[in-house]
Amino acid sequence: MRLKTFVNYLIFALLLITQSACHQGVIFEDNVEIPDYRWDTSYQVVITPTIEDSLMPYHIFINVRNASGYAFSNLFLFLETTAPSGKTGLDTLEITLADETGKWLGDGSGDIWDNRTLFKRNFVFPEAGTYTFKLQQAMRVNPLPQIMDVGLRIEKASQQ
Repeated sequence: MRLKTFVNYLIFALLLITQSACHQGVIFEDNVEIPDYRWDTSYQVVITPTIEDSLMPYHIFINVRNASGYAFSNLFLFLETTAPSGKTGLDTLEITLADETGKWLGDGSGDIWDNRTLFKRNFVFPEAGTYTFKLQQAMRVNPLPQIMDVGLRIEKASQQ
C-alpha cells in the first residue's frame, strides 16, 4: 500500500513539474470570448495586464480562436495600447489564420482553431504598471462571424 501511495505522489509531482515548465515564462494571458462569435467593429476587446519589471524583455502574442467556417485566411486588427502614464500607440495587425491552400494554421480540435501570433519580440515596456490593450476587428465584413475568442499573452523573453 505504501509503494502504491508513493508512486501516486511521484506521478502527481511529475505532472506538476511538467505543467509548470510549460508555462514558466508566461507572466500574463487573457482571452476574451466574442459575443455570439460575431465580432462587431464597435466591440473592443479590452485586456489590462500589470507589468512589474520594466527592464526585462518580453514577447507579446495575439491569440485568436476561430471556427473552421471562418471565411477568410487572415484577420486584420487595430490594437491600441495605453501605458500607465496615459501615452497611447496604435498598430494595425494582420493575423494569418490559414495558408495559401486554405489549410488552417495553429492548433486545431474538430472545427476550432487556436492561433498564437507574435506581435512584439524582445519588447521592453517603458514603465511598470497597468497597461490597457484594446483590440478591434478591422475587416470589411461587419459583424465578422466565426471569431470565437481573442486574447493577449506576454512571456519573458528567453535569456539565451
